[in-house]
Amino acid sequence: MELITKEPKDPFLRIERIRKTFGELVALDDVSLTVGEGEFVTLLGPSGCGKTTLLRIIAGLEQQNSGEIYQAGRNISRLPPRQRDFGIVFQSYALFPNLTATGNIAYGLENRKKPKNEIKERVDELLKMVGLPDAGHKYPAQLSGGQQQRIALARALAVSPGLLLLDEPLSALDARVRISLRLEIKNLQKRLGVTTVFVTHDQEEALVMSDRIVVMNLGTIDQIGTPLQVYREPASPFVADFIGMMNFIPGQTNNDPCSIHCGSLNLSCIESDFISPNSPVTVAIRPEDIRLRVEDANGANIIPARVEALEFLGSFNRLTLVLEGMNGFPVVAEVSIHRMRDMSIHEGSTFPVQLPPEQLRIYPGKVGIGS
Repeated sequence: MELITKEPKDPFLRIERIRKTFGELVALDDVSLTVGEGEFVTLLGPSGCGKTTLLRIIAGLEQQNSGEIYQAGRNISRLPPRQRDFGIVFQSYALFPNLTATGNIAYGLENRKKPKNEIKERVDELLKMVGLPDAGHKYPAQLSGGQQQRIALARALAVSPGLLLLDEPLSALDARVRISLRLEIKNLQKRLGVTTVFVTHDQEEALVMSDRIVVMNLGTIDQIGTPLQVYREPASPFVADFIGMMNFIPGQTNNDPCSIHCGSLNLSCIESDFISPNSPVTVAIRPEDIRLRVEDANGANIIPARVEALEFLGSFNRLTLVLEGMNGFPVVAEVSIHRMRDMSIHEGSTFPVQLPPEQLRIYPGKVGIGS
């Protein structure tokens, strides 16, 4: 099934066919993207996929080899950073250590020769906005990591930029601070309505914060969609494996377009007309979509299973299952601790499971095995 992604009607930011090389390394290869006004778009992918390079090109900190960038209808492709309308927050905070929080926030306003009373009013407003109304007199060394990042965000917003660029701003923070600050950033962005491009390698951040996610791999875009789309309808095995956990099972198509041969089993699936008959495929299913202790013996894809191992992960357990007829190929299922108790599941338990046909995704070729 081809995934159709709704594009913004009037894009505030338009990126057209950007290519960037570093010597023989192709960092970005024909990348195009539109971002609507007020939208929060995340560039997500592993290290080296090109996401930070693309952000730096938008800011003018790197120069593309070819391609165009338009912001609010204005071609900014060759403009220096100072002539572009953006605020940026880096992973390393990049605060001036010799300036107080007030001095850091006021820096851009002072460069623009704003009146002193206007600067003070704006700085006080921003300190309240980021939850640090009494921290203006403190220097960066006197602030925690989370507080420093709030000041960096306030500094980026001080000049009321049309575009906010966030380059992995949370990755240097500990887990608890990261979780609280990501919600604060998203709520602040929503309240201000500032168009935002966010770079991260953290799938959870992307799913929680984004209006749309741009999944990047090896300098290209694999998929653009809402968090729900990229999670439930991944366009490629890479997207399926990178966002969340996914089981990949090797198989072979039959002449029947609604059936896949896996081991000695024939699994029913939704017809995939883009896959040719009698060819290798990969069957994918999320761990939470595997149904345990199925009682309906007439349902499709019901298979006897044995619990080979289990992991306790707090609110849920992760089970490694060996399915009868799959030549010992393991799959992983996830179940809440309450259902574990109710179903009396333990290591060595045997019971029927179901791989619902509507939850199976079929990809051509034997790809992603062992991911």
